[in-house]
Amino acid sequence: MSEKIRIVGVEEHVALPVVLDAWAKAGVPQTPQLGFGDDVIARRLRDTGEQRLAKMDDQGLDVAVLSLATPGVQNLTAATALSVAREANDALAEIVSSNPQRFQAFAAIPTPDPEAAAGELERAVTQLGFRGAMLYGRTGDKPADAPEYDDLYATAARLQVPLHFHPQIPVKPVIDAYYSGLGAVGMGLATAGLGWYYDLGVQYLRMIFTGVFDRNPDLQVIAGHWGEVILFYLDHTGVIAPNTDLQRPLADYFRQNFWVAGSGTVSERYMRWTAEVVGTDRMLYSTDYPYTYGTRPDDFPFLDTSRGVARSFLENAPFTDQEKVAIGNGNWERLTGR
Repeated sequence: MSEKIRIVGVEEHVALPVVLDAWAKAGVPQTPQLGFGDDVIARRLRDTGEQRLAKMDDQGLDVAVLSLATPGVQNLTAATALSVAREANDALAEIVSSNPQRFQAFAAIPTPDPEAAAGELERAVTQLGFRGAMLYGRTGDKPADAPEYDDLYATAARLQVPLHFHPQIPVKPVIDAYYSGLGAVGMGLATAGLGWYYDLGVQYLRMIFTGVFDRNPDLQVIAGHWGEVILFYLDHTGVIAPNTDLQRPLADYFRQNFWVAGSGTVSERYMRWTAEVVGTDRMLYSTDYPYTYGTRPDDFPFLDTSRGVARSFLENAPFTDQEKVAIGNGNWERLTGR
């Protein structure tokens, strides 16, 4: 390309002290993947300074839209979720204000307290300048389509800000039924190997089939991991749609209410499939830092990557220059209106 693409990563995670403290008090296992300890992933999650900027430069990422590591504040009690979310959002706003050219942020939303969830989204957008919010599918056993969240979704639609959903661990009965008896491999399959994506994909379908988007036709949702499996089975799932009360064909919801990013899954096949199903004008970019970060072999020895893989992957994609610019930053700017 004759002109450098500006790349905005919309799924770039952080671990904040207030959230780590709340998780520890709640008895959450203190794993490196959540930001605890001295493991390389934990250190990268907690860092929002020069080291993170250096990693962004290494990947060719111009802007990182920061969000809490899964499950945000959605594993906390209603009594504590709001205060932790507010403090986390204030901290994220300070990080962004320290370097607004490189950082943006998604708000943490206290879904355990549904009455407070919409209010905190409004505050984060109108007072803190956030571009939207990051949600994490279920809140406990409560699915994302629960009627209690109608006000939250209506508020997002009114404010014209997207809600990015991120997977979380499936509920225990699912883990026991499908992933038990396999040792460490079982939990790997239940989470980043497979289970995360099915769990969240089902949440998306529940939102569609229970009328969330029919009640809020302007609601915009960002799906990572190339659509959380659903795009690959849309033709099958669409067969049952005529037997429902949906106001539109199933595929239309994904082409009118969803935006899709790869979450660091460097797969040209998945990228092409996503473009075929939803179109390049509905595609965004993300690296899922630090979980799929792999600029050097010593970061993740099992990944065959090279320096700047985020940028080179997009620059070498089988799209026109105009489409690459749209995926890199244009669609994000159009979605957020700035």
